[in-house]
Amino acid sequence: MQAVVLAAGKGTRLRPLTEDKPKVLVEVDGKPLIEDVFDNLIDIGVTEFVVVVGYQKEQIIERYGDDYEDVPITYTHQREQLGLAHAILQAEPYVEDDFVLMLGDNIFRANLGDVINRQREDRADAAFLVEEVPYEEASRYGVLDTNEYGEIVEVMEKPDDPPSNLVMTGFYTFTPAIFHACHLVQPSDRGEYELPDAIDLLIQSGRTIDAIRMDGWRIDVGYPEDRDSAEARLAAESETGNGAEPSTTAE
Repeated sequence: MQAVVLAAGKGTRLRPLTEDKPKVLVEVDGKPLIEDVFDNLIDIGVTEFVVVVGYQKEQIIERYGDDYEDVPITYTHQREQLGLAHAILQAEPYVEDDFVLMLGDNIFRANLGDVINRQREDRADAAFLVEEVPYEEASRYGVLDTNEYGEIVEVMEKPDDPPSNLVMTGFYTFTPAIFHACHLVQPSDRGEYELPDAIDLLIQSGRTIDAIRMDGWRIDVGYPEDRDSAEARLAAESETGNGAEPSTTAE
């Protein structure tokens, strides 16, 4: 399975760590964020990376070249940062079938393979790894509402009154139908093409999207203190040998 990795962001909230490098090259525990993403994806059976680059893209391309650990890399350029739906469309010419979408700035120690396995059951048109957060924090994220079968029936980007405390984590699987939905998305109030809007279009068209509860943890490295938290978490687990249960590897 192919994986699309979004790595175009400037990481302005991560300054000064990103003053001289793209966000995904910020190191956590001695390893660039994007390498942690690559390693996670290799562990679950991904065989090709499509990396969407933008800000200081040359640093990423020069560092990794045509492959990482013998997994081939194709680069595609998002010239303007116009939202996640816009970023996904830059990968469309290179994606052949169902694929994984992963944000390049998240540290995961969780059951990522379960999401791929659900996609391959042919029951769902997409599957997302989702996380429960405190209700008072849910409005900071893309919030999901699900039905009794665990299928996602609505997605809202940072709602004032969240319908649940289930949020998107930055790990998804899709069929190529997501590209058509992204083409139909209109700019939001902040002038971006939002992924939740594209997902809602999939739902409205009758597509089935399953929510897979996260077993483990993840940290979205958006601020310098998030990098510090991730390093502390990884160091603690290295010392104790504790952590998330291993992901179920997709065969």
